[in-house]
Amino acid sequence: MNRLNLYKKMVIFGCLLCIIPVLFLGFFSYIKSADSIQEQVNESNIHLMKQLNGNMEQILKTLDQSLNHVINSTLVQEALYRPIKFYDFQLYNNLRKELSHLQSFDTRVTDVIVVNIAHDWVVNNQGLYELEAYSAKDKLLSFMSLPFNSNWVLLENKGLGSLDTESYSCNHIITLIKKLPNLSSDKRGLAIANIPSCSLSKIIANNSDSREMMILDSDSRILIHPDETKIGQSVLATNRINPDDFTLLDNKVGQFKTGTGDGDFTVTYVRSDFNGWIYVSFTEIQQITKEAKAIGWFTVYVCLAIIVTSVFFVWLGSRRMYTPIRGIVKAISDRFPDFNAKKKDELQIINEHIEDLFISNSNLKHELSQNSLQMRSLFLNKFYLGNLSQTELTDQLILYGYYTHVREWNHLIVLTLQVDLLLFAANNIVEEIVPPENRLTPVIADQTQVTLIGSTETDMESFNAYIYDMTESIQQKIHTFLDLDVSIGTSLPFKLLSKAPRAYKEGLEALKHRMKLGKGVIIPYSNINSGKHTLIYSYPRHIENELIDSIKLADEERATELLRQWLDEVFHRDRSPHEYQISLLRLLNDLMIVVQETGIRLQQFVPEGRFLHQELLKLYVSDEIETWFQTSVIRPLIEVFRDRRDSQYHNLSEQIIDMIHNGYDTDLTLEECASRLHYNAFYLSSVFKKETNMSFSDYLSMHRFHMAKEWLTQTDMPIKDIAQKLRYNNPQNFIRFFRKQTGMTPGQYRTQHSHIAKS
Repeated sequence: MNRLNLYKKMVIFGCLLCIIPVLFLGFFSYIKSADSIQEQVNESNIHLMKQLNGNMEQILKTLDQSLNHVINSTLVQEALYRPIKFYDFQLYNNLRKELSHLQSFDTRVTDVIVVNIAHDWVVNNQGLYELEAYSAKDKLLSFMSLPFNSNWVLLENKGLGSLDTESYSCNHIITLIKKLPNLSSDKRGLAIANIPSCSLSKIIANNSDSREMMILDSDSRILIHPDETKIGQSVLATNRINPDDFTLLDNKVGQFKTGTGDGDFTVTYVRSDFNGWIYVSFTEIQQITKEAKAIGWFTVYVCLAIIVTSVFFVWLGSRRMYTPIRGIVKAISDRFPDFNAKKKDELQIINEHIEDLFISNSNLKHELSQNSLQMRSLFLNKFYLGNLSQTELTDQLILYGYYTHVREWNHLIVLTLQVDLLLFAANNIVEEIVPPENRLTPVIADQTQVTLIGSTETDMESFNAYIYDMTESIQQKIHTFLDLDVSIGTSLPFKLLSKAPRAYKEGLEALKHRMKLGKGVIIPYSNINSGKHTLIYSYPRHIENELIDSIKLADEERATELLRQWLDEVFHRDRSPHEYQISLLRLLNDLMIVVQETGIRLQQFVPEGRFLHQELLKLYVSDEIETWFQTSVIRPLIEVFRDRRDSQYHNLSEQIIDMIHNGYDTDLTLEECASRLHYNAFYLSSVFKKETNMSFSDYLSMHRFHMAKEWLTQTDMPIKDIAQKLRYNNPQNFIRFFRKQTGMTPGQYRTQHSHIAKS
């Protein structure tokens, strides 16, 4: 999380919102005389330093670009690869003319030197010389060892410059040195441009009694100063800064306060990205704040009391307002432990996750719309087969948009149509003929096209006539377009949607009479069974499926609850004892099928000589039946599945731990482990946490921590190498983590435990 999180920002903002008006109420005394003056001076100093930086870099960059243009010219490139003799006066003149372009008011250059070490010549303002006889030969050759191709160097004005440079009477010059050729690793010479430091000092010659400005190099040596005697000295010689303050000059722009024997100062600096120079101003704090000492003590006490009270209420209010935000961020962090929240505040994190939620929702809607027809068909197939509870049925009707017009229907009927070929084409014809508001989506179930049709008609004869006309039209259209003779079976009309599974079976039963009636007939179920509904016993298949799933998941509590629901559903119906026994035997048989399909030997939970079916048939009390199922079948099965699951969990956790112990010094992730083991990463995460009570990342961090302690006490491996080996990109991150775990740095831990080991 950010060093300054949202809660702190809220507190700070609230405090400022209260403090600033209070300070202004005190006749602007404190703000006017202290903070405002200090802030304005600081901002002015930063602005002045940036302006100085810009003005100075404009000159330096102009020189750098101009010198680059000259040394990359064809003339200079040609001269680098040949000697220059007295008869090459034309080449010399052209070269002098090219170099003279650098000496302008914009660049403030007074002397330009081109050195060809390979061919032993030097050209400057005064003429052409042999390098071997040149007075500053050794100094020129030493420039070849400079670290970069382009270097800014402060030099004493002796021997290197010409009379043009010396005319400034400067003791030092700022020199730009470029190795030639610019783009080749085989350096043959140098291009040198000299600027008298005096000419650049005029740019900052506006020091006052309270402010002193200067320019430093990366080694804190004074390059440019209005007082020429200080150029070339360390900034410590000015007695404006302490050696401990040098680390505070590392940023690009900054301000800090320091105290020396000469007083307290505000240091304002700007570090140049161009050449690493530091533009510094030192402002005496006493000179800035002396006008603020007339603040009345009474105003101070009153303002202080108001501020303390305001801060307390701001803190209390911010804490209350931040509580829900902290809860949301904690939930996100717990759900996504590897989420990178660096450089982000809480609102950014929440916003990103809301956007992800919207994107996921949009993707889900898109996928649902693509699979809508298949899902509707699956729903209706389960519906007609009686595998849905009343609650599930209502939810699904609402989900697929059927609920509104279904509840308006007074009469319903199930139409079943059977044809050997082109079922999907017949399905489309039914969809076109029957209006959407009068039907559910036609589906194909077991080579039979099934449609539930409803109507708002209150008169039964009108409804039957409507169904007859509809089936005639369907049969005729299929014959016309597909040249097929189809048979259609219709159930008896009914009013409750939950009776649709029975109506579906009635439609199928009607179609069976094609054997004696032939093909291409419409068969109402009302003509078969004397117009009475078929006696269909409801079997709670959906509860049984959930019961089997809970057994496989070894969820004993859920299995007990579902068994009780199943028995309540069966015994709630008014049936004969024989019919009850059929349902009970059906449940037992389905559980035995589960045993067989999952490879469980019957002897694992049924002793030899026991016959479960006979035991079940001897029971007649519902409580005894429930107890028998629990003790004889369900609990033994759950024990088998639980043993299997625990064994699998333990094996997976052991494999992950082995990967961590063997790969802790690599960029090991849970996703990589999942890929090796061919499992889903979220599944492995939950399994590992359940077995070890630790997340994968926590276990990996702790193992790396133990390895670090072992290396610190048993080896002389440097801390930097330990951090790198443990996959820390920054050794400081490793040191902070180690201090958080042990209360001491790795170096202190090594010293302490090495001493203990020696003792």
